[in-house]
Formats: sequence, C-alpha cells, structure tokens
Amino acid sequence: MIYFVGAGSGAPDLITVRGARLLSEADVIVYAGSLVNPALLEYKKDGCEVYNSAKMTLEEVIAVMAPAAKAGKTVVRLHTGDPCVYGAHREQMDELDKRGIPYEVCPGVSSFCGAAAALKAEYTLPNVSQSVILTRMEGRTPVPEKEQIEAFAAHGATMVIFLSAGQLPRLSERLIAGGYAPDTPAAIVYKATWPDEKVVRTTVGELAEAGAREGITKTALITVGGFLGTEYERSRLYDPTFTTEFREASR
Repeated sequence: MIYFVGAGSGAPDLITVRGARLLSEADVIVYAGSLVNPALLEYKKDGCEVYNSAKMTLEEVIAVMAPAAKAGKTVVRLHTGDPCVYGAHREQMDELDKRGIPYEVCPGVSSFCGAAAALKAEYTLPNVSQSVILTRMEGRTPVPEKEQIEAFAAHGATMVIFLSAGQLPRLSERLIAGGYAPDTPAAIVYKATWPDEKVVRTTVGELAEAGAREGITKTALITVGGFLGTEYERSRLYDPTFTTEFREASR
C-alpha cells in the first residue's frame, strides 16, 4: 500500500496521530524535502529507505514507489501541509491508477490553518467574512483567467494567498485594483508553526514594504481581510438570547 500523508504545516508534532503511525511503519518514505520539516523523519524505523523528491521528477517518484508497493512494502509519500492544497498528488494518484496500485490519503494540517494559529485569528467572523479564498499569484504555473487576484479581491472575503511572497509589490497593486482599500488589514506569515516562524502585520497597501523590511521572499502566506481587524458581531451560537437545538435562550 502507498499512503499519501500530509506532514502538517511545519512543527513535527502537528502531524496527525495516523500520519505519525504510518511514518513509523513505512519501509520506504518519499518526502517533499524542499518544504517538509526533516525532523519528521525521526518517526521512521531502522532500515527505512528515504528519498527526497525535491530532486526527483514525477516519473522518478513513481519509479521508486510502484516497485516497492508491488513488492509488498509500505510506502509513505510525505507531502507538506495537506496534499489537497497545491500538493501535486493528483498526478501521482493517476499514475498509480494506471498501474492498478492501491493507495490511501491521510490528511494533514494545512499551512493556512497554521497561519491562523500564528495570527491568533478566526478567518470567518460574523458580519465580516463567511468565506475563505485560498489562491495564488500566477508564476511559472498559470492561473485560470476567471481566478485572477482582482476577481477574488472583488468579493471582499478573507483571502489566504499561497506561493506569492516573491511578488508582493504586484500582489498589493492587484488586490487594490480588485477592490480592497489600501488600509485593509493584511499579514505575512513566514514558515507558520516552524521554530523560526514570523508574523508581520501590515496593510494591503504596505505589503511590499513590510516584506522587504523583513526580508521575506518565499515560504510565507499572505492573509488579507477584515478578520484581522477589531470589529465583528458576536456569534449567535453562544448568545444567551439565541435558542439552539441543544440550549434554550436564557433571556
């Protein structure tokens, strides 16, 4: 069996219990060395074969995993965060399907969750935003025309922008062009949950200056929206005047 395992956002103890168990049982581990914390490899057993996919192509990854699985070995493909977000694991699963090789996916803690924890923030606040947009700027990987930053910014919802820390001047311009006011709260979260985590609070209009001042050009998420402000409505879930399925209003 091949297991695609989400490594979590960085801290080695943020991998799930299931993920840690699978790592400890693996005969072969292929990990995303450019992003996964190498401390997670301490879960592996003696004799486990380890491959760093940062130096491998898709074909080379499959050439390691497929024969090992066919030989009855347990294989863990260790992805950063949760593999469903920019994990590039769909193409691997398709190749395994072609070969009739079974696999399972073990979810992980995405970095956008780690960023919220670092910010001590809630992305979905009543009367502020009830939607979270996860997106990225185009680089060498294009973005569909309907998913341009300006189009998403027009919603005024909470935005978490991946893989774009190296384009902060342009990102700031495009967020403003899409509808965010320059003074809209924003934050740059560098390496969320890692030992060298850094949180930089700023505004949409000053994103570029904040990133340059802190020397942040990669491995960071940019969060944008009113959720970073101070104004919001209290949740009705715990409002004493609100009746729920489990509790009668007390006043």
